[in-house]
Amino acid sequence: MDIRRLVLAVILPPASVTNKEVGTVMLTGLLTLLGWLPGVAFALFMINQERLAKA
Repeated sequence: MDIRRLVLAVILPPASVTNKEVGTVMLTGLLTLLGWLPGVAFALFMINQERLAKA
């Protein structure tokens, strides 16, 4: 797992999932606007799903 993406997921969640589809980035942004923690949790979830798909 890339440590830079994990740090970015905590600081600015939508920026950490920019390699995904537009809807994922928008959903992460919306969750971040509704509350910082839901945005971070979703970004970390998406990064983890990507890591599991590669394995």
